[in-house]
Amino acid sequence: MTAMNVPCISLRDFDDRRLEITSELMKASSQAGFFTIKDHGIPLEQIRAAFALSESFFALPDHIKAKTSHNGKNMGWEKNAQIRPSTGTADLKESMVLQFARMEGMWPCEDDLPGFRQQAEAFMFAMQRLSIKIMECFADALGLPADTFTEATVDPGVGDSQTACRLLHYYDLGGKTYDPDQWRCGAHADFSLLGLLFQRPGEFGLEVCPGREVVGDHGLGNVWIPIEAKEGHIVCNIGDQLMRWSDDRLKSTFHRVRLPRPDEKQGPRYSIAFFNQARSNTIIQGPDRKYPPITGQDFILNAMRRDKLGNAKDVKAASLNSNIATESGVPPARLVPVVG
Repeated sequence: MTAMNVPCISLRDFDDRRLEITSELMKASSQAGFFTIKDHGIPLEQIRAAFALSESFFALPDHIKAKTSHNGKNMGWEKNAQIRPSTGTADLKESMVLQFARMEGMWPCEDDLPGFRQQAEAFMFAMQRLSIKIMECFADALGLPADTFTEATVDPGVGDSQTACRLLHYYDLGGKTYDPDQWRCGAHADFSLLGLLFQRPGEFGLEVCPGREVVGDHGLGNVWIPIEAKEGHIVCNIGDQLMRWSDDRLKSTFHRVRLPRPDEKQGPRYSIAFFNQARSNTIIQGPDRKYPPITGQDFILNAMRRDKLGNAKDVKAASLNSNIATESGVPPARLVPVVG
């Protein structure tokens, strides 16, 4: 792998090839901070069904989706509510954030979307099982007990999970014009430990920019690398939590979703992200103790404070300028702290 490539890593014969796979994961994560995986074991039919479920949710009227509006605790529905510090404009998207814990009253009701919770949770558990395999490889390579990140992220039943699944809908842009400083998703690094991203083929726009040397650094390189959307492949990335936990050996990389070019599909874009995050009371500290210990809860709170989201006036103006209609009767978009 060169610095200009995001490698694809096969998880085929995982148990027999564990050392080889671990080496490939570490090489990719210490350079680009991004990699894609194939032969991962999640059936294509389940991935397609998850996208169909996501489409069904976003097709609901806004006043129905607003029943589960974002609650400020990184769960629920938001629309036009995220302004990245890198752009100063609202991302051209809406999202629904789901978690394993504390979701009382935050699931779409059965009358509005029958079977949503059951199907969503089944997919979330599949993503979590896959994540555990990858995170165990990282723990081994970092000289930590293999279950370090499993115990750190998987709720044993006490309700302190912060891991999140985010369904994303980027709007149909056909026939619309936008300012050069507008993005489907502005440049940012994730707060999580390990991220998994599912994309649909033909839906372009994801780009990454390697170059961060220390966690919390906002410096960017000047080369953006596109990651092709391939069905069945999963895009994985290191988040700020794992960069800190590895004493900066593994890189949390800035990434963005650009607007489609004139010769590309202008229609809607859907993706599904899964953010493995340290449980609330988990202590994050690397083997070399480069950084002081911090709890998972404090890490997320600090990260949200750094990721300033502007003000409601800016969001409303951005929404109007981008020709995105707000359904009558729904309050204007409000800014919410969303991870990822």
